[in-house]
Amino acid sequence: EAYSFKMTRDSEYSINDEIDESYVDKMSDSMKQRLIAEPVRVVHDARMPTEMLKDLKKRLKISSYDSLIPSGAYRNFKDFIGFPNIGRDYLENKKLPALTSKDFSEYDTVFDAITAKDILLYYPYHRFLHVTEFLRQAAFDPSVKHIRLNIYRVASKSRVISSLIDAVDNGKKVTVVVELRARFDEENNIEWAKTLTDAGVKVAFGMPSLKIHSKLCVVTREEKGELVNYAHFGTGNFNEKTAKIYTDFSLFTRNQELANEARAVFTFIEQPYRRQKFQHLQVSPLNARTKIQLLVRQEIQNANEGLKSGIILKINNLDDKLLIDDLYKASQAGVKIKAIIRGMCSLVPGVKGVSENISIISVVDRFLEHPRVLVFENAGEPKVFISSADWMTRNMDFRIEVGCPIYDTDLKAKVIDILNLQLRDTLKARVINEKQTNPYVARGNRKKLRSQIETYKYLKAIEKGDNA
Repeated sequence: EAYSFKMTRDSEYSINDEIDESYVDKMSDSMKQRLIAEPVRVVHDARMPTEMLKDLKKRLKISSYDSLIPSGAYRNFKDFIGFPNIGRDYLENKKLPALTSKDFSEYDTVFDAITAKDILLYYPYHRFLHVTEFLRQAAFDPSVKHIRLNIYRVASKSRVISSLIDAVDNGKKVTVVVELRARFDEENNIEWAKTLTDAGVKVAFGMPSLKIHSKLCVVTREEKGELVNYAHFGTGNFNEKTAKIYTDFSLFTRNQELANEARAVFTFIEQPYRRQKFQHLQVSPLNARTKIQLLVRQEIQNANEGLKSGIILKINNLDDKLLIDDLYKASQAGVKIKAIIRGMCSLVPGVKGVSENISIISVVDRFLEHPRVLVFENAGEPKVFISSADWMTRNMDFRIEVGCPIYDTDLKAKVIDILNLQLRDTLKARVINEKQTNPYVARGNRKKLRSQIETYKYLKAIEKGDNA
C-alpha cells in the first residue's frame, strides 16, 4: 500500500557573522538551514493506517501536539493548472492575446518612442516583450553607456539577464542590484549573482538591514555630447513568467527629473552613507511614509475647505497602523475613500463615525492583481502614483521601495479609468466588510461587468486608436 504526505519546514534562517566570508557565501550557507529546519506542518492522506502514521511521526520526530493534518490523497493543486480542459469550452478562460503598444511600435527605436512621450504599459494585457526589447536595444545601442537594474525575482530562462550579459560583452557598464533575500527565490538569485559576476557585470547586494523591493531600471545614453537617463518604474518584477499572470504597471520616461532621481536610488543603495534628496519619488525608508501622509492630510484639508477631495487606493496589503489612522481621520473629515485590496486588510470599513466614508473591495480573477496605485483628488487636479510598496510597516520602514508620480495627463486618465472599471466589477469583486464575511458585490439591476475582461477591451481599443 502507498499513502502520500507532505512536510513543511520552517523557512526562517539566520545569516552567520563570519568576517572572512562573502555575502553570497553567507546566504548560500544560510539556505542549508532549511534542509534541517523544524517541521511546522505535516499533511497526510487521511486513509493512512494508524500504525503507519505512528511510524511516520516517529521517523519525522514530531508529536501529536504538532500541526498534523489529515487530507485527501492529492494536495499539490497547482499541478491542475496544466491539465487539459476535457469539459465544455465555457469552463475555460478564453485566451487574451497580449497587446502591442502603438506608442512603441510607431517608432524605430525604444529611445525614440520614450523621447516622444512617457509610455505606460499594463501587464499581462500588454506584451512584456516591450521591456525585454528595451533592454535588448540598450545592450546593442552604441550610444548607451551604462545600464542599471535591480533584481528581486526573474524567470528561470531570463531574457533580461541575457541582455545584461550582452551589454557587458558590447563594452557597456552594467550594474545590477540583486536582492538575495527575495523570499523563496534566494537560491535562484544567488546563482544569478554568480552568473552575472562571472560575465563581468558589477553586482551589488545593497544593505543587510533593508530588503530591496523596488522595480527600477535606468539606461544612460550619450546624446549630442550629454548623458541622458531613460528610466523604467514598475510595480512588478522583471520576470517574463509572472508578467503573463500578474497585473502590473510599467512606466517608461525620459523626464530627467524622474530619471535622475531613479539614478539616485541606485547611489543610495550602493552608498547609503551619502544623503539623497527626492523631490518627486516616494522612496522607502527615506520619505515614502511622510509623502503619503502629507497627501492624505491635504485631502482632509480640501474636504474641510469644501474643495473636491477623495482617495482611490489599490494595494495588495494594508496593515500599517499610522497610515490606517490617517485614512480613518480622512473618512471622519468627509473624504470619500475607495480601496481595492487583494490580500491582508487591517482597516475596518463602514463603521459609523469612524470609517463610514471608506469602501473596500477585493478582486480575485484569472490574473493576480499586483499593482500598487494611489490616486488623490487634489481639488480637481488628480495626483496619480504607481509604486512597488504595499501599505505595510515593513514596506515603509524596512525595505527600499519606490513610488513614482505619473505626470502625463493621458496616462493619469488611463490609470483612473482602469481603477474605475475594477470599482464597478459586478462578477469577481468581493466587499471587505466589518463582519469579515466578504460577500460578492451585489449586482442588483446593474449589468454584468468582469473588470479584467473589460480592461482588456479598453486597452485594446486604445491600441487600435479608438478613443471612444
